[in-house]
Amino acid sequence: MEDDCDIIIIGAGIAGTACALRCARAGLSVLLLERAEIPGSKNLSGGRLYTHALAELLPQFHLTAPLERRITHESLSLLTPDGATTFSSLQPGGESWSVLRARFDPWLVAEAEKEGVECIPGATVDALYEENGRVCGVICGDDILRARYVVLAEGANSVLAERHGLVTRPAGEAMALGIKEVLTLEPSAIEERFHLENNEGAALLFSGGICDDLPGGAFLYTNQQTLSLGIVCPLSSLTQSRVPASELLARFKTHPAVRPLIKNTESLEYGAHLVPEGGLRSMPVQYAGNGWLLVGDALRSCVNTGISVRGMDMALTGAQAAAQTLISACQHREPQNLFPLYHHNVER
Repeated sequence: MEDDCDIIIIGAGIAGTACALRCARAGLSVLLLERAEIPGSKNLSGGRLYTHALAELLPQFHLTAPLERRITHESLSLLTPDGATTFSSLQPGGESWSVLRARFDPWLVAEAEKEGVECIPGATVDALYEENGRVCGVICGDDILRARYVVLAEGANSVLAERHGLVTRPAGEAMALGIKEVLTLEPSAIEERFHLENNEGAALLFSGGICDDLPGGAFLYTNQQTLSLGIVCPLSSLTQSRVPASELLARFKTHPAVRPLIKNTESLEYGAHLVPEGGLRSMPVQYAGNGWLLVGDALRSCVNTGISVRGMDMALTGAQAAAQTLISACQHREPQNLFPLYHHNVER
């Protein structure tokens, strides 16, 4: 039976869309399936994007990307119950911008569509379609869509990959829970409060006592007209905490070092998200195979440095490795086991 396209990608997050864009640019036919009606509406990140990997994919991204503020001020605060010791820098390492996924993801999908990617929003993938032990498509309701290769970019909670036995559920110590709130604040108030000018942005990082005296951290990023405020707590910390996860962010907002920063704000968005934070050591042993590969949070390549979580740039870098693998595989007439080449590209 004839394939509907070369590549089917499940999930139009940053990794899935970047992989689709790169593959289409190389001449492959790509179908990008997204369960949300609007790409980005179900995606959540802390909100700081290191742009080195985006520049490799789209060198002129500055001209059209819906970036918020360029991070020029960075601080790390070590919290005590009633105070903080803060270390500040006006020279953050590496160019980075604050972003809002609800704006950024649709833009990235539009860039992919310019390269020929066909994106179908509101598409729910019920199962992978397999023949003779090989993944060769997806099942959406009564429809079977066939492709030479399938990319799973479902996110940290990779239901399809687990259901089909491609990966096992990650260990709790390799996962964290991110809880984030977007707060409205006038641009002039943001710039006055955080000592900014000319579209400058600030990244404030916090450690100590955030997850009930257990390991965990918090962040505050300035956007154009909002603040992104959140905490990241390892699941192992949450199971030991005396404070419910739902109360941790609310309690953090009342800390004396934080409360003045968010005064006179109103809540615009609130959400939670699983974060794979173990880096290479927590990646699945087998993250590709006959007809399939993982990318993005499904690959669990996000890195928690202890000060910041590097997720979006790692997703973009991983997407490039995945795309290189798929482009090479499609040069062969016979179906390829993707793991050896993908492993080489990821490790490189």
